[in-house]
Amino acid sequence: MKAAQFEYARPDSIAEACELLAEHDNARILAGGQTLIPMLAMRLARPSMLVDIYRIQSIKGIELGDGAIVIGAAARQAEVERSASARCHLPLLSRALPWVGHPPTRNRGTVGGSIANADPSAEIPLVAVTLGAEIEIANLDGGSSMPADEFFIGAMVTSLMPSDCLTSVRFPVWPEKRIGTAFQEVSARKSDFAFVAAAAQVALDEGGRCERVALGVGGLGDRPVSLDVASAVGGRLDKTSIDEVVRGACRHLETYGDLHASAEYRSRVAVALCSRVLQEAVVDAGRSQADLEQAR
Repeated sequence: MKAAQFEYARPDSIAEACELLAEHDNARILAGGQTLIPMLAMRLARPSMLVDIYRIQSIKGIELGDGAIVIGAAARQAEVERSASARCHLPLLSRALPWVGHPPTRNRGTVGGSIANADPSAEIPLVAVTLGAEIEIANLDGGSSMPADEFFIGAMVTSLMPSDCLTSVRFPVWPEKRIGTAFQEVSARKSDFAFVAAAAQVALDEGGRCERVALGVGGLGDRPVSLDVASAVGGRLDKTSIDEVVRGACRHLETYGDLHASAEYRSRVAVALCSRVLQEAVVDAGRSQADLEQAR
């Protein structure tokens, strides 16, 4: 199929992009195009104008500072995947990115595009919600930011207004020395949409007790969610304690079923995956301590 007719604009700045979005009622932003272009081809999307923001330099790059890594909305996923800074300071995202599509799609797809698309089973939004990332937004009034868990409203629905443009994502960098991460998902085939995905990041003290923990799950409902696992802080995370924490955190999760997987199946897999990624994150934190001791 072919896309319906539309206008095309390539603004030189974010301010110009926001003006174009405000002027056209049914405009859509184009960056990597890995989701939008197929939707155009199947006429599932019929925008009046495409606003191509990829060449705007101010929304590219990966910067470390002020306790966070800021990733520009137009940064390619493959660029972040290869980034030594991201691997060092944002290891959970680095673990999740190989699960995103295929190498060719990551070479074109952008971090901001995945966030703005708000697919409930997507990996990058799950990491953003798990770590409590801040979404930076530009508009005609200047700009604003909001937490990732407030940004996502539902399946393919976000808090972006018609003239808003996502400019960057600010991921917090944990200062603890012993940090471990893990990411797992279940799908029909590798690189397909996840039925369930789980992400975990753990910080341990020198005695092996949990100092901080973050756990998130995606694919269950209309958006990714961060689970309340605060009860794990201060204790030792062995398999028994992890299973207990996860069962409590997953007890009230709302889960939907579809042609691919029933709600009951997704619920069972969510508990199993969450337990698995927490255990793997604890083991990974132990490896980070071994690396520190070897460096000394």
